[in-house]
Amino acid sequence: MLQRDGEEINHKRVYRIYCEENLQVRKRRRKKIRVFRKPLEPATRPNQRWSMDFVADSLAGGRRYRTLNVVDEFTRECLAIEVAFSLPGARVARVLDRLVWLLGKPEKIICDNGPEFTGSSMLKWSTNNDVALDYIQPGKPMENAICESFNGRFRDECLNEHFFLDLEHAKTLIEAWQRDYNHTRPHGSLGLLTPTEFAKLFNKHDLSA
Repeated sequence: MLQRDGEEINHKRVYRIYCEENLQVRKRRRKKIRVFRKPLEPATRPNQRWSMDFVADSLAGGRRYRTLNVVDEFTRECLAIEVAFSLPGARVARVLDRLVWLLGKPEKIICDNGPEFTGSSMLKWSTNNDVALDYIQPGKPMENAICESFNGRFRDECLNEHFFLDLEHAKTLIEAWQRDYNHTRPHGSLGLLTPTEFAKLFNKHDLSA
């Protein structure tokens, strides 16, 4: 962020202050999983592949809720975070309908084998929209690595940092985090551009080509 503002910085000094002020987010340490499936080639354009997955959490009163997270694998944009107590396949299909209306159709969507994604509602949506559903192997979450990485950041930086009083409170704070992620946060994998900036730059170059 300092570099984007034109500041000349000393990385060691910034890191020292970062630690002294306790600004670091606690990271969950995960056991490394060996993946033997040949990985997909990286996406080369927007809407080539979307990834989607669920994340579960609890409100202050203990009631569980879920979020449906949808990410564009090329731009790293978080296209949607749908927050609800229940997210059956029919609701997932409605979320995707909204995204297609706003952004156009993806060629493929990566997801796991949960009943919401393999049920009749999603299979019907896939057929009607001519969008392939690419299911990962059971027990191999890293085959959906980009969404898994996003989910980890979402939990560490948003869900674990807030005390949600009710569902509307959760929706408000999660929506604010999503805007910050897409429009403010620079990403190292995108050349320190935000996902929104990266998508606009790509579209501008694509139109001028």
